[in-house]
Amino acid sequence: MKSLLKSCTVLATVLSFTSSALAQEPLQALGAGEGALSIVAWAGYIERGETDKNFDWVTEFEKKTGCMVSVKTAATSDEMVALMNEGGFDLVTASGDASLRLVAGKRVQPINTALIPSWSTIDERLQNAPWHTKDGVHYGTPYVWGPNVLMYNTKAFGDKAPDSWNVVFEEMTLADGKSNKGRVQAYDGPIHVADAANYLMFHKPELGIKDPFDLNEDQYKAALDLLRGQRQLVSRYWHDAFIQIDDFKNEGVVASGSWPFQVNLLKADQPIASVFPKEGVTGWADTTMLHVDSEHPNCAYMWMEHSLSPKVQGDVSAWFGTVPSVPAACKGNALLTDAGCTNNGFDNFEKIKFWKTPVSKCESQGECVPYHRWVSDYIGVIGGR
Repeated sequence: MKSLLKSCTVLATVLSFTSSALAQEPLQALGAGEGALSIVAWAGYIERGETDKNFDWVTEFEKKTGCMVSVKTAATSDEMVALMNEGGFDLVTASGDASLRLVAGKRVQPINTALIPSWSTIDERLQNAPWHTKDGVHYGTPYVWGPNVLMYNTKAFGDKAPDSWNVVFEEMTLADGKSNKGRVQAYDGPIHVADAANYLMFHKPELGIKDPFDLNEDQYKAALDLLRGQRQLVSRYWHDAFIQIDDFKNEGVVASGSWPFQVNLLKADQPIASVFPKEGVTGWADTTMLHVDSEHPNCAYMWMEHSLSPKVQGDVSAWFGTVPSVPAACKGNALLTDAGCTNNGFDNFEKIKFWKTPVSKCESQGECVPYHRWVSDYIGVIGGR
């Protein structure tokens, strides 16, 4: 009965918006929310101008809706799943390696796209994406997407940018005359197994890897062996974006897989750049998903609508280095600029292997190693086993 009452309240609230939206600003037309909204999010995804006053898509939302936003930053997809399992949150900005786990675990609820007036403005490549759509049912609203890039120190690499992920997987002497050993990092999450598999797809085609998230036993073993070798080179397994930034500034780290967010913050005053290596990249397309027991569904639906405005989409993408899920954001945003979408990879969608949760019954070859094995074995790799 409680869920039914909530659904009816959301329906009444948002339908009152849809009937008058043509004549009013969307958030001004929305009915009253519950006064609060809690979001589990990646670092840099929900900004209120505290780091840079130019980047604030929370304050105006709070003023217009009365929904006061609180944010719990999560460093990995596994942490997001754990937090949503605990409960007490309304929304989560889940990547593809978490989203279907949340659906399968019944931690998120289907959304009614009719209650999100801007749904039709979403990039068609994302509207029915498999990481938030199951059996034709949508379990979230696309937010932003982007690649896992190779970030590097330009002084260490000299005049020639690295063109391969080998700089983080194989020991070598760099252009500055020093070894890369102890000067590279790797991501502190089991999904990094896919980065190793992606590397092997290019360098060991005889393994027959078609999808870095769908690995049979032999392919999986090869990926783990590569990661065990990488363990000898890695100075830190990073999961906190700001700690990685500090490591590149102060701890002599010169190369790592990273997000455009770190690249953008570092290159302002550091000799930092990034590339798409020849092996290609993995990446993430993040979805705002509604907890099954959300206490503030009105505010949650208001936020999902707000998150699709071209202004918010452009500002988020400028700040984090992502690509908007709403193509209209690619023009006319002062922070992103009209070149921003192209620079951030709008045209590279087909080149990115988007994160997804590995399952035992996989599409590419039938039987694959499931995610729980990735979790336990990657912990072993990090521990030197």
